[in-house]
Amino acid sequence: MKSDRLLAILLLLQTRGRFLAQELAERLEVSVRTIYRDVEALSAAGVPVYAERGRHGGISLLPGYRTDVTGLTEDESRALFVLAGTGTHEALGLDTALGSALRKVMAALPAPHRPAAELTSRRILVDSARWRAAPRAGVDLDVLQDAVFADRRLRLRYRHSGAAEPRTYTVDPYGLVAKAGVWYLVADRRGVPRLFRADRIRAATPTSDPVRRRTGVELAQVWEELRRRVEQRPDGITVTVRVRRDRLDMFLRLNAAALREPPEDPGEGEWVTARLGFEALPAVRTLLVLTDNVEVLSPPEAREELARAAVAIGAVYG
Repeated sequence: MKSDRLLAILLLLQTRGRFLAQELAERLEVSVRTIYRDVEALSAAGVPVYAERGRHGGISLLPGYRTDVTGLTEDESRALFVLAGTGTHEALGLDTALGSALRKVMAALPAPHRPAAELTSRRILVDSARWRAAPRAGVDLDVLQDAVFADRRLRLRYRHSGAAEPRTYTVDPYGLVAKAGVWYLVADRRGVPRLFRADRIRAATPTSDPVRRRTGVELAQVWEELRRRVEQRPDGITVTVRVRRDRLDMFLRLNAAALREPPEDPGEGEWVTARLGFEALPAVRTLLVLTDNVEVLSPPEAREELARAAVAIGAVYG
C-alpha cells in the first residue's frame, strides 16, 4: 500500500540520510518514477524531504529532522519477537542487549498487540544449528567486528579446508554473515570477493590502512554473489547409485546437497536408483557411511575409488 511505502521511505532516509532514487526503487520494488511521486507526496504532507539531481545527488531529509513512529501492526510486532537464531547474538556479545531491546519494544507496542507479541516469543523458537553438528573451535569475533566497524583492512592467518598450514592474506572486509550457525567474514582480496569461515581464522590483525571496498558495493550484494557461486558450483563428477529401500530416508538426509534428481522408484524391489554430484572423485568416499546399503553403479572410476577405500579399511582392521 502507498501509505506503507511512504513510511518505509521516511524510515530509510531517517536511518541513512541519503539514497539514490534507483536504490529506493530496488528496495521497495517499484519504479523510479513512483519513488519521485512518493517524495512529492511526503513533501506535500510537511516532511522536509528533497531530491537533488546529478552525479552526487539523491533523496535526503533536512539535517536534524526526526520522527517517532510507533504504529506497528500486529504482524510486525510478532515478527520482532521471532529471533534470527539462538547463539547469533551471543557470539557478537549482544545477547543481553537484545533482551533489553525487546523489553523496551514490548513496552512501546500498542496495547492491543502486546499479548500476540508475548505469545509469539513463547511459542516460536528458531534454532539455526544443525542436528549433531561437529563441535567447532570457539570463534572470537571481537577483532573482526572492530575491523568491520572501524573500516580497517585486516591481515589474516587462515587455514583452508584440508590444508596443513594456514596462509596469510590482507583483505578488505565488508562485514560478517551468520549462515546455519556458521560465521563468515565477507571481504575483498585484491578486489576479488572472498569468503572466510571465522572458525578457520587462526589470527586476525587490523592494520592502520583504511579499507578499500569497491565503490557502491554493499555487504548484501557481495554475499549474494558468493552464496550463488557456492550453490551453483559445477559438479566434477556425476555418480549413479542404488540404495536399499529401507535406508532411502537416511540416504536422502545425508546426501540432500549432492542429489541431482529425485530417486527412480519403481515401487517394488529392494533397491532404488539415484544420481549424485560431487566436486571431486575422492568425495564419493562419503557414501561409505551407509556401508553395503549403497552401491555405486557408474562411472567405473567411482567404483574403483570405493574399492580402494574398502581395501584400505580392511588393511586397518584386518
